[in-house]
Order: sequence, then C-alpha cells, then structure tokens
Amino acid sequence: MSKFKKMLPYLIIIAVVILLRIFIVTPVRVSGDSMEPTLHNGEIMVLNKIKSKTTDIKRFDIVVIEYNGEKLIKRVIGLPGEKIEYKDEILYVNGKAVMETYLTQPMSDYNITSLGSETVPDDSYFVLGDNRSNSLDSRLIGFIKKKDIEGITNFVLFPFSEFGSKR
Repeated sequence: MSKFKKMLPYLIIIAVVILLRIFIVTPVRVSGDSMEPTLHNGEIMVLNKIKSKTTDIKRFDIVVIEYNGEKLIKRVIGLPGEKIEYKDEILYVNGKAVMETYLTQPMSDYNITSLGSETVPDDSYFVLGDNRSNSLDSRLIGFIKKKDIEGITNFVLFPFSEFGSKR
C-alpha cells in the first residue's frame, strides 16, 4: 500500500496531463505555406479546443479544421449570415470594406456566391489561408461547419525565435 501512496501523485499528474491534452489544449504543427507570412511551415502552436466551443468564433481568428484526415490551419474571414466578397483587392463584408493588415499579397476578386450561397450558412464559416495564392481553403472545399473546427490557435511554442502570440 505504501508504494501505491508514493506513486499516486505521479499517476494523478499523468491523468491530468492526458485529460488536458485530449479535451483542452494540444500542440498542432503548421504544415505548408498557406498561412505565410503569419505562420511558417513546421511551427508548433497551442490548439485551444475549449475556446471554440465556449465562445463565439470571431473574424480573423486562426482555427484548425480537419479535412480529409489532415489538420488545416486557416483564418476565419466570413461569419454565419454574412455576405463575403473581394473586389479590387479589398474584402467586403455585407458591403462594407474591411482591412486585412496581415496580408502581403492582394486577393483576387471573389464572391462566395460561387459556393452556391448568397451568405455564409448558419453554423458555418468562410476560411482562407493568408497566402491566398497557395492555400487549400473555403474557395475550394466550401464553407466550414462549426462542428468541424477543432479549436482556435494563436500561440507559437516552437521555434523559440517565433515564441508568442500571432494574429
């Protein structure tokens, strides 16, 4: 019995770490160039699984979605019920211009009506990579349902030279 009492604190720590990783936070690796210049291939980020379930997802949040067995990291551009259009390299949400300060290259003209809807459907989002010319995103895979968003991420753990919050 005394060996079990000595091991109990370590077993509790292991159980807590496993539960944290499964239900609350987990590391996620950036794969590819679709989020450059904000995020870079190989960076390891913290994925917050709880935030997307307990709070509203906001425009410009960086989210992780599952698509064909792969984790894709993208930026939320359109929220449920919104009209999204790019015209003359400017994002328009419900007809109003919205600045995207993180972009280094312009976005070609685009309208979500090409996805078969005038607005982003209820409980869905329109997501894009920051590297618009090299991104598998809503333009190709369609609107993303809230249930398919694994979580929100904005904190780089590794490499240490990039350690910190990203927007």
